[in-house]
Amino acid sequence: MTRLRRWLAVTLLLLFPISAAAQTPVDGDFAALVGALPDASFAEVEALVGRIAATNDDRAIDVLEALAEGDLHTLDSNAAVVIVRDVGGDDHAFDALTGESYGEIPRRGSSAIRVNNSLRRAVAAAVGTLTLRHPDPARRLEAAQAAFDAPDPAQADALAAALDAEQDAAVRQALSEAVARAVLQDDAATVPDRRAAIDVIAARRDGVALGVLTPLVQSPDTEIAEAAGAAVERIERARQMWNMAQNVWFGLSLGSVLLLAAIGLAITFGVMGVINMAHGELVMLGAYTTFFVQNIIRTSFPGLFDWSLLIAAPLAFLVAGAVGVAIERGCVRFLYGRPLETLLATWGVSLILQQTVRSIFGPNNREVGNPSWMSGAFEIGQMTITYNRLWILVFALAVFAVLLIVMRRTPIGLQMRAVTQNRAMAANMGIRTGWVDAMTFGLGAGIAGLAGVALSQIDNVSPNLGQSYIVDSFMVVVFGGAGNLWGTLAGAFSIGIANKFLEPYAGAVLAKIVVLVAIILFIQKRPRGLFAVKGRAVDA
Repeated sequence: MTRLRRWLAVTLLLLFPISAAAQTPVDGDFAALVGALPDASFAEVEALVGRIAATNDDRAIDVLEALAEGDLHTLDSNAAVVIVRDVGGDDHAFDALTGESYGEIPRRGSSAIRVNNSLRRAVAAAVGTLTLRHPDPARRLEAAQAAFDAPDPAQADALAAALDAEQDAAVRQALSEAVARAVLQDDAATVPDRRAAIDVIAARRDGVALGVLTPLVQSPDTEIAEAAGAAVERIERARQMWNMAQNVWFGLSLGSVLLLAAIGLAITFGVMGVINMAHGELVMLGAYTTFFVQNIIRTSFPGLFDWSLLIAAPLAFLVAGAVGVAIERGCVRFLYGRPLETLLATWGVSLILQQTVRSIFGPNNREVGNPSWMSGAFEIGQMTITYNRLWILVFALAVFAVLLIVMRRTPIGLQMRAVTQNRAMAANMGIRTGWVDAMTFGLGAGIAGLAGVALSQIDNVSPNLGQSYIVDSFMVVVFGGAGNLWGTLAGAFSIGIANKFLEPYAGAVLAKIVVLVAIILFIQKRPRGLFAVKGRAVDA
């Protein structure tokens, strides 16, 4: 019906005069075509729109956009075609051909050229065709994508011509897809052309391509239906692969969070044998330190906001580490060898820390902003990767690497390992085991503070922040092997990836339950976890 209506409109234009002077504008005569608009019918205006666009005149886009928006008028005084714009609350008229200003006009000093929805669609298509020749590649890309989203077989030739002249690779790709979709909408297109168009669309391998090609599977043309069906199968296989890759990324992202939350606990629980139920609150202190630092920077040094996390990280380490040392010296050191009493005591400390934070900062969530370098996302194929998650993964691996160096290459690390393997022998060798215990607890607490800095970028900063990660942290440590850093790394990423692969089928809560049950069964077979710590005291 659309093609018939356009054919009738063109026929009418050829048979009847559409200007006041009974003169038919010649294609390419931009001024005559614009001058014919006021007296034309809707069907005639639709044909004129296509002819105006075909002139490739630089003024065509402004005129057609003004027509679609209802801003193309004729002045009552001299019948000139003008574009009416709001200037300071008053209507000002500008000549559609020359841009000359007529100044302010009365509210009823002009008549708008009427348009309907069909005309607006025709104008949008014509403007899109004109924009395909815009000098800015971004505008051309936008026009090509708009042509793809609203395919019109009548635009196929114009799109193909723009494709032949295009040099930018991204725009060429978008144009080729727009041409292909226009061909698929054209019932008169040949079978080879439609099959070639199917291949072009299928190369996208995304949900949009699937939506375009799936209806063609029911095509009465057997060859087209078979080609579309094969393309749909290829797209679905590709999407499954990308979905698996996306789940792996989500798992690595969750694993990096679990690693940061658990790595400090691996030191205190694995090295010292202390079940520290206040570990989550040490993570919370790191997050609130980040909030406090950002609050000061926002009010006093706004230019340093992008550096706020780099400033907050060492401060969070010191704050949480100092609180950890205080907990060990004031409470934990009197309870070594009594794990249940240590658990109860540190749980009481966790309640005290939560209430202290509530009293100082209030019970509500606090906003911690993302620096510019942690904002936004980018795509790899059909995967979307956010910068904040990517930087948290990098940060977690960096903390892990630094901790390995501390444990392997520094005197305090050597002493920690000595106390882990045989506390009595270490004491007899002159190592101050009490001091090592305090420093070990402080190191684990400081790393928990660093975890809070990272978690502030992806989670709500509230007094209950740490409670969300304490159980998962213990699971990671026990599964990986208490006291083994490599086990903590493997456990964190294994649990993270397993969770993300189970969630689409079982839901977030049931996925965690399944993982927990699996870990319990695993611990029944390997009580020391994936990587067991070896030493005289342990083996004894």
